[in-house]
Amino acid sequence: MKVIASTLRKGNVVDIDGKLYVVLTAQNIHPGKGTPVTQLDMRRISDGVKVSERYRTTEQVERAFVEDREHTYLYEDGEGFHFMNPETFDQVVVPEDIIGDQKPYLQENMSVMLSTHNGVAIALELPARVTLEITETEPVVKGQTASSSYKPAMLSNGVRTLVPPHIQAGTRVVIMTEDGSYVERAKD
Repeated sequence: MKVIASTLRKGNVVDIDGKLYVVLTAQNIHPGKGTPVTQLDMRRISDGVKVSERYRTTEQVERAFVEDREHTYLYEDGEGFHFMNPETFDQVVVPEDIIGDQKPYLQENMSVMLSTHNGVAIALELPARVTLEITETEPVVKGQTASSSYKPAMLSNGVRTLVPPHIQAGTRVVIMTEDGSYVERAKD
């Protein structure tokens, strides 16, 4: 489907010369003299190469049809990561390069948003927060106030993060999947 370049936004997927690109940033530039242009920073889905393109704002760009659907994470094996559509029970195998640095936060039966193009997985979006257990952390130092500093801790998924001094090993905490930062103590 052809669309005008100036209508593209972050997250859109475009088809340029038969290759799929995801738009990272889209900026419309209106110089005082000359033709307005749209600057697109994109990442090629097939190999992750980043490119910048400039189009006249009225130019037509081929927008790829991408289907976003909720899937449930099942397991990982030699083929990749297996997800199931909860409505049709169809299974999709997603290669590790699409999962990327989100891998440690995947948990069995977790609901994720999976983007597919012609039945092939191209992107994965995890929930914003996950609940994990602290496996090890330093003991509390007497006289340290709660707001003064954070201490390093190891999560049950093997990721290191910083937590407030009152958090002990064995405590369940809520973590942001985007950057692995501590949010709060889990309420369960």
